[in-house]
Amino acid sequence: MAWWHMSLNKTVFFICVLFIILSVGVHFTPNFSSISIISLLNGASPNYRNPCIDFLHSIEYKNRTECADRPVEKTWSWMQSRPRVATCEFKKLKKPDASVMLNRSWVVFAGDSQTRLGMISLLKLVELPERVRKVREDLAKLHTDYSTFVDSIGMKLDFKWKPYVRRLSKLMLEFKKNKKYPDIIVMGAGLWDMLYENNVSDYDASLRGLRNSLQDLNSKDRRVQPHLFWLGMPTLINSKLKTEEKRHNLTEPRRIRYDNTVNGSKLLNKFGGPCLKLDIQLLSELCGPQCTKDGLHYDEIVYDIAIQIMLNAMLIESTHKTHF
Repeated sequence: MAWWHMSLNKTVFFICVLFIILSVGVHFTPNFSSISIISLLNGASPNYRNPCIDFLHSIEYKNRTECADRPVEKTWSWMQSRPRVATCEFKKLKKPDASVMLNRSWVVFAGDSQTRLGMISLLKLVELPERVRKVREDLAKLHTDYSTFVDSIGMKLDFKWKPYVRRLSKLMLEFKKNKKYPDIIVMGAGLWDMLYENNVSDYDASLRGLRNSLQDLNSKDRRVQPHLFWLGMPTLINSKLKTEEKRHNLTEPRRIRYDNTVNGSKLLNKFGGPCLKLDIQLLSELCGPQCTKDGLHYDEIVYDIAIQIMLNAMLIESTHKTHF
């Protein structure tokens, strides 16, 4: 039922914008000024096959002017200097636009602490600051599930603590068993597999099991299917890791090996799988070592960008479903 509401809201959203375009020319109403209907129509293609998807991670960081009383802050943008990126016309969605997209939807983030940071970034986009602060306080209790409800848009947001890939597979089976499916699922795990188990073969087997469970979840028999995303591991700064165990096990060469295992499992859309990757490794590397205090968890801007990439990808896919 949640998916039906989400699909209906998107349809109404795009029809309204198109009507305004036809009626008054190239101007949008204030609430939707950040979305270009032309880029969305041109970007329509099923299963994330539109070429613009390949350029979603083409971003660049910029430093704000340094002030004596506060540290340098980073901003970011898509690389408009690249003609293809400029043609795609990606937009940073603000609260009104994101709220329309996510109205009456069910969003699940499942995985480790990286995924939890992604959940916070999405919540920041649609919720009041004081509510976000409360959620941060609640999530200080590490290694727990969390659920909240954004009353203003009727959005349910869940975080499922599943730091091992095999636990993600079990979660997908629970959705299937209960016949209740989120509208959006963002997953990510691997750091705990590296840190505590260090068995690439088992990791590969778990990824393939997850891929199979997601393919069942995304059965063509279902009228509407979830948006599926894989939130990748970050660049690891070994010298900043806090414990000897982490410095020994969480190395960049090992991360690369685990990333290659994800690619080989065909979990990702790029390799024929069901998930679009949110490339935290690339986004964190571009931000640089100054963006992390512990060599593992990065500043909020990294996860904010990942959420913007996710929403832009959803707009491309949803436009195809609406207009074709």
